[in-house]
Amino acid sequence: MLSDKTKTLTRQAYNGIAEAIPNFVRRKEQNYLIAEIAKTLAGEYCKERRIVVVQAGTGTGKSLAYCLGAIPQALASGRKVCIATATVALQEQLVNKDLPLVQKHSGLNFRFGLAKGRQRYACLSKLELLADEGGDGDTGQQALWESKPASADVALLKRLHQAYHEGKWNGELDSVPEPVTDYLWQQIGSDKHSCNKQLAAHRDCPFHRSRDEMDSWDVLIVNHSLLLADLELGGGKILPEPDAMYYIIDEAHHLPQVTRDFSAASANMKSTVEWLGKLEKAAHKLARELRSDRATNLATELTEDIEALGDGLGQMVTFCEANPSLFDNPELRHRFENGVLPEALVTLATNLKSASGQALKRLTKLQTMLMESIKEGDIKGWQAEPMVAEVGQHLQRLEGLTQLWQMMTREIPQGSAPLARWIEKVEFQQRHDYHVSTSPIEIGFMLEEMLWSKAAGVALLSATLMALGSFDHYRHQVGLRNDDGTRYAALPSPFDYQQNATLFLPKVSVEPQDERFGDMLIKTIPDLLEEETASLVLFTSYRQMEAVADTLRMHKKLPILVQGERARSELIAEHKARIDRGESSILFGTSSFSEGLDLPGDYLTNLIITRLPFAVPTSPVEQAHAEYIKSKGGNPFLQLAVPDAAKKLVQSCGRLLRNETDYGRISVLDRRLVTKRYGSALLDSLPPYRRHIEY
Repeated sequence: MLSDKTKTLTRQAYNGIAEAIPNFVRRKEQNYLIAEIAKTLAGEYCKERRIVVVQAGTGTGKSLAYCLGAIPQALASGRKVCIATATVALQEQLVNKDLPLVQKHSGLNFRFGLAKGRQRYACLSKLELLADEGGDGDTGQQALWESKPASADVALLKRLHQAYHEGKWNGELDSVPEPVTDYLWQQIGSDKHSCNKQLAAHRDCPFHRSRDEMDSWDVLIVNHSLLLADLELGGGKILPEPDAMYYIIDEAHHLPQVTRDFSAASANMKSTVEWLGKLEKAAHKLARELRSDRATNLATELTEDIEALGDGLGQMVTFCEANPSLFDNPELRHRFENGVLPEALVTLATNLKSASGQALKRLTKLQTMLMESIKEGDIKGWQAEPMVAEVGQHLQRLEGLTQLWQMMTREIPQGSAPLARWIEKVEFQQRHDYHVSTSPIEIGFMLEEMLWSKAAGVALLSATLMALGSFDHYRHQVGLRNDDGTRYAALPSPFDYQQNATLFLPKVSVEPQDERFGDMLIKTIPDLLEEETASLVLFTSYRQMEAVADTLRMHKKLPILVQGERARSELIAEHKARIDRGESSILFGTSSFSEGLDLPGDYLTNLIITRLPFAVPTSPVEQAHAEYIKSKGGNPFLQLAVPDAAKKLVQSCGRLLRNETDYGRISVLDRRLVTKRYGSALLDSLPPYRRHIEY
């Protein structure tokens, strides 16, 4: 239960912040949200399942609300708060603005920090080894590179190594002083196997220093991926234990997709065979260093596993080469219907699962023996560093390979959603390979096992959790029910939509599927831009956006800034600079400009949405999901596409009003809002804008 002391602390904290902020507006929606989160986490509604799902409209002040709803209760109960976000922008807002404000003016005594995944930190040992281009191969430098390094890469690593030791760089990817390619960072990034705190050289590395500091934090800010990385390990491995933490999952509409992506597995067949040769050499080299019969026997057995893996992967390639018609499509992809593999591949995948699992066990044992030898002083730590790093990288890749074949062979209980399984032919540098992938299509049961059943309490928040006026779609996505004790709340925005914004549906003659739709846009958009100074035009297709932009630039001489032609930050800065100079500016963007783009006040007064944001199910996972719904007698369009489009349309429209004083017009050039049966449902899911419909 929520104690009187905690209630008093929460009220005092809110009042302190309200008094410190000039022109602070006390909103009933914000007060309700604070109370709802606090009561849920304290178990006032349900002691066994302390979960609340909240759709809070723009301007509600949800970040301050969940801080005040969760932090006092966490401090009172001896727990921590984990705030998980989907975007860097919100993380920066919390770390640099919201939490310092609460800390300074609330009277609450707490510490906070931003927790990042291992791969955001450099491993100093790897950096030092890879920067040493003079290695002769025996020390392990060359083995760490996937391919022969370019001299420019080695020179860059030398500069990074120097910058770290001169105190000019903290070892984090987010503050790296020079641009680093993804490939190069993968070579020096920390990993759980090689960056081991037991080794003296790693005790003061950037990653372990950050984790030591994290122990003192009361509030942790993480991204969704780091949250899932910890949960997949069982919880408490990267972050504190789930039952010792209140989770605040902001931007929670991203959680289903992030969970699904995080749970997928894949591997290239030919390049994996090439890598197996490196793994075999590393195993025998390690056995020689360990100088024991047990290590020699393990390396010999591992060689047998590697040979079995190589044979199996070779047979996979042979199968693909013998069936070229499977990849005779624009995507060069074959998806297995209902996730069912042909019998020949079932046998192959089963053998590969066995071989990869055995190889993983044996390499893990060899790594354990190596760490014990270092601990006992049989091998000097500095001598073993290259070997530890190399074995760690091999273990990481072998874990991924094992997960892939486990998922490819997993039997699905009757009535449960299948796994999506597919093979792609990938072509590069006059070569080709075959990329095998698998992914879950429904992840609710995973979140139930990993989070809902373990957490001390959870609050999920977003401005777009409901679809078509209901939480049903989201509830199904994340594995929650209406009768399991979970609380649900929908809080309206305090904005005066009727007064400040008009939703305009001009009469257009063609639907998006019509080949004349592009010509209609070229004709209609200039009319909607006339006498407007700050415009954003949203497209669902890059190709169509570029075609319209090229034509309007050529014939209308319009000052259009097009997504992709420059960095996003540069486009936004130029757009704002034009407005500040009193000039007109027009932004053209696609889906990534539909969310997270903040253009308050005079920076955006004219929003044009060219077509409804229906996703075309082109990915294998989306296709498999639609197939599964059909197999159950459902309608994928109504059950997946329409609810998803409803949420995306709300997000797109949400670009216009960012503050209570913002104003403007939203024009939608898709007549399906009026002509299709689902159109009225999509319209009703939008905020109550003043409407002007020409039909």
